[in-house]
Amino acid sequence: MRVFTILGPSQSGKTTLARALAGLDGVMGKRQETAAVAAMQPFSFMAEDWAAIDIAGGAENLAQAGPALAASDAAVLCVPADPEAAVLAAPYLRKVEEAGIPAFLFVNRIDQATGRVADIIAALQTYSNHSIVLRQVPIREAGQVVGAVDLISERAWKYIEGQPSALIELPPEMQDREQAARVEMLEALADFDDHLLEELIEDKTVLAEEAYEIATRVLQRSDLFPALLGAAEHSNGILRLMKSLRHEVPQVDATRKRLSELGDVVAVGCMADQVKHLGKTVLVRALDGGLGNGNPVGGSTLGGLAAVAAGAATTGGAAKGISAGDVGQAVKSDHLNLGYCYSADGSAALPDWARPRPSTYRRLVMPVHERDETRLSAALERLVEIDPAVRIEQDAISGRALLHLQGPLHLRRILATLETEFGIEAMGEIVPPALCETITRSVEIQHRHRKQSGGAGQFADVVIEISPLPRGSGFQFSDTVKGGAVPKNYIPSVEAGARDALREGHRGHPVVDLAVTLKDGKHHSVDSSDYAFRMAGKNAVREALGQAGLVLLQPIMKVAIHVPSVFTGGLVPVVSGMKGQILGFAAEEGAAGWDVFETLLPLAAQDELCHSLASATRGTAWFETGFDHYEEARRADFEPA
Repeated sequence: MRVFTILGPSQSGKTTLARALAGLDGVMGKRQETAAVAAMQPFSFMAEDWAAIDIAGGAENLAQAGPALAASDAAVLCVPADPEAAVLAAPYLRKVEEAGIPAFLFVNRIDQATGRVADIIAALQTYSNHSIVLRQVPIREAGQVVGAVDLISERAWKYIEGQPSALIELPPEMQDREQAARVEMLEALADFDDHLLEELIEDKTVLAEEAYEIATRVLQRSDLFPALLGAAEHSNGILRLMKSLRHEVPQVDATRKRLSELGDVVAVGCMADQVKHLGKTVLVRALDGGLGNGNPVGGSTLGGLAAVAAGAATTGGAAKGISAGDVGQAVKSDHLNLGYCYSADGSAALPDWARPRPSTYRRLVMPVHERDETRLSAALERLVEIDPAVRIEQDAISGRALLHLQGPLHLRRILATLETEFGIEAMGEIVPPALCETITRSVEIQHRHRKQSGGAGQFADVVIEISPLPRGSGFQFSDTVKGGAVPKNYIPSVEAGARDALREGHRGHPVVDLAVTLKDGKHHSVDSSDYAFRMAGKNAVREALGQAGLVLLQPIMKVAIHVPSVFTGGLVPVVSGMKGQILGFAAEEGAAGWDVFETLLPLAAQDELCHSLASATRGTAWFETGFDHYEEARRADFEPA
């Protein structure tokens, strides 16, 4: 079996393309779907087994593309036939380039194109480090695309609704244009083949067989991206694309070699799901030798394995084994997770390019019914295993599960899975801002802790001074006590009491960036104790805080926004409207057509940034963030209007 991933922007026709390719011979296996994010369609073409992995469009689903591409022999990038929409393909072009995988571009819905195909390719080229080379040019009648000319074979084909295209004579008026386009394609190939370059310099005729051989070699080395034309909805150009895949896409050994830096890889997970009454299922592709029930994979034995069949058979029965290149559905193999490849005795995380973008959309998740509290924690841990874009930690303030996600649609999908597959109704809530308090002036306080209730008493007297420190200094404690006024063994108790007081200031937030100095005090030989001095230190600091001019501090994050350069200028008013400080922007190294836009932004604005970026950049931009510093804030900034 050979496997390829179809990816591209939303509404570009990926699923229609996958089904059209799989239906060419009319022999398809069972389509495996995972929560409407990815689907695998096995099929047979010219007596060979294939599988297409269809990745849903949208930036929040791009995380699923990494494992799929890692397990694939090639990619098909489905793009709109509109130069203005080329920017929407930028994240997918970037992902394919990072993967270093052979890839075809399929310009879909070519029948709806109104402009020049060359303009579409030029617009796409803006976002690609690889040369994008047209392998076909369109045939038009009355301004509408009705067919295409293959530039290698120089054969012309006319589209027929719902059927394979018909071979026709090359229209005379197209001969000059076809020749010019063919020379341009051959010159692009000649950049990677010296013999072809010599032939072109000497004006020799390049035979189709030689051009196909070079095109295949260039594709398999991922030197450039060939572009084909068609309209999947009408089955136009589909057969030509499938034949190109058949003749030019490498076998599984090339995929194994691509992952060889991770060790002696025998399998890789390409899709995963949580299925009610069945549990976790992982689609794994065998890369070396074969896999079967009981085989050692990832340091444990492989559980139930069902072959994903390309022919009329479907998954469901246990498989004796699958050969290299084939895909199997593993159940009862809890040690297998998405985002990893496996040797016989261990596992390795997929390369950086295959990992999700930073999960910057944060939500507290809690059960609707209190009885599901324990079950929710276990369910979330299971979801992390099948969705590498989910990261979970415990919120320090509420103790709730804090999920880091790709965006609001990702959250919606997680909540739906919790309900349908685990029977847990859950809800997501905005994370309260992580505010702190600090002081603006120094204060000296004397406090006496004294209690007498029949037995041993409590006595401690302290004189403390609190002073502001520079941002980021944290807490400092010292003492200048002389003459044993406070015995040394009680001084650590005073510090502990001070720390107790700073856990929550007058507005309910931790107090930071101040120094506490124990200057003097008194003790009693009988009634003094560690507890008494701890209480004295705590109450003294609390009293001092009330006089020290407490102010709120909000966390400021340093944010790097990765954005197609066409949208960079539009980020200035977006960030300024969130009270952000613009640090600047520059072209992103190694990413054609992308900028990195840097800003300082309040953490409280991160949610708004997620939504605003999606709108301002048509869902193409993403960002990574890290804590930079605290700065003074107004309470009104965090209270509902």
